[in-house]
Amino acid sequence: MSIVPERIQVTETLSLNRLVCGLWQVADIEKTGQALDVDQAADALEGYVAAGFESFDMADHYGSAELIMGRLLARHAGAPRPVACTKWCPPPGPMTAEIVRKGVQDRLDRLGVSRVDLLQFHWWTFAHPAWLDALHEMNALREEGLIGAIGVTNFDAAHLELALADGIPVATNQISFSLLDRRAAGALSDLCARTGVRLLAYGTLCGGFLSETWLGRPEPDTMPDWSRSKYKRFIDAAGGWAGFQGILTAAAAIAAKHGVSLSNVATRWVLDHPAVAAAIIGARITESEHRADNARVFSVTLDAEDRARLDTAFTATMPIPGDCGDEYRRPPYLTASGDLSHHLGAIPSVYRAEPVPGRPGRSRVSSGSVWEPLAGYSRATRVGGRICVSGTTATHGADRRVAPSHAGAQATYILDKIAAAIAALGGTMEDVVRTRIYLRDVSQWEPVARAHGRVFGTIMPANTLFEVGNLIGDYEVEIEAEAEVTAP
Repeated sequence: MSIVPERIQVTETLSLNRLVCGLWQVADIEKTGQALDVDQAADALEGYVAAGFESFDMADHYGSAELIMGRLLARHAGAPRPVACTKWCPPPGPMTAEIVRKGVQDRLDRLGVSRVDLLQFHWWTFAHPAWLDALHEMNALREEGLIGAIGVTNFDAAHLELALADGIPVATNQISFSLLDRRAAGALSDLCARTGVRLLAYGTLCGGFLSETWLGRPEPDTMPDWSRSKYKRFIDAAGGWAGFQGILTAAAAIAAKHGVSLSNVATRWVLDHPAVAAAIIGARITESEHRADNARVFSVTLDAEDRARLDTAFTATMPIPGDCGDEYRRPPYLTASGDLSHHLGAIPSVYRAEPVPGRPGRSRVSSGSVWEPLAGYSRATRVGGRICVSGTTATHGADRRVAPSHAGAQATYILDKIAAAIAALGGTMEDVVRTRIYLRDVSQWEPVARAHGRVFGTIMPANTLFEVGNLIGDYEVEIEAEAEVTAP
């Protein structure tokens, strides 16, 4: 008897299978420039719909995936139809209403729908603050009816909290989550418990590595596709092949105990986390399909013994470095290419350094705040190897206050702004030697300290924290920084 895939109500308007069919394989197949036949690919997806797998995930850069999905949706014009979750991953730059509307309209046109069920937004660098502009414009389009629900992808807890505190109704966050990559089980899951945001987990099978196929196998020298190249980097970052084989061995023993596959155990472990709404499993379009096996995950219940066995195996591995999403924003880039070259080119700076007239060797940057020309100061200046960043508040653009009344979220925004200013002057946050924090309410020291620690936990600059009677502009926190850039 076939097993009916479970569903979950994520928002009032968004219901998903707990196993969502991911279409990233389309980009891998088409990377040589040869596009799939749209009708034949849609035929393959029909098999998933017939088996009860009616939720699909794709992105603007997954080759012709949106066009294939559009052809499938056209065959199901009457309600209910399959659910289409897609992503918009624009290059960093200004996010005007016109740019955002075009990005959303492109998704609508390619899918052939009047509303995207779930539109997920990805941003390549938080040092460029236009991501907030994009999300606010997306929310306006949601209210207009063009978007059903807003999601984000690869956001860490700090920036997800910042988006929420700034008024964005984020429903989901799509992140890497697996037996090998357990970062999302920490601060991000805690935030989800407080806010109701749900996680969509990708990489749950690590590109097929978490299966019997690799149990007891020697470490491969080369990888044939983008997906396995990417997740081999994850295995290496977690400590190597021996620790990975330990996890496989533990999962295989649990699978044998329950009469299911190793992949079922890996997926069930992720689905059991309270923050997780669904796991994304690759839909096979030109390879063997595993629908029946995937559905068996809904017949598995992991007990305390199973979890203890896995916990023991985890001790032989190392945590994946960084926070959720860092693999796309900072070294070591755990992507297929080991950098962002197969995603986009250079990331532009939001600020532009300019020389100070009449002062050779001195340069400065402005953030565009109304206060800087009024009071006669720069966001940051550089003299020789020294960079001084002015007291910085969570001012977005000319004068908008970000995340009102939320000290921790404001600190996250401020530190991104400081990082952008230092980068424009040729430095990095690793060059910072001193910071000073000014708090309106000292009882809010901990979320601000945690934001500071997230950035400077390994850099450890000198720091002083003050409680002040008031901050101009009704801000919760202001931060200044000094950096020393050592000549190469």
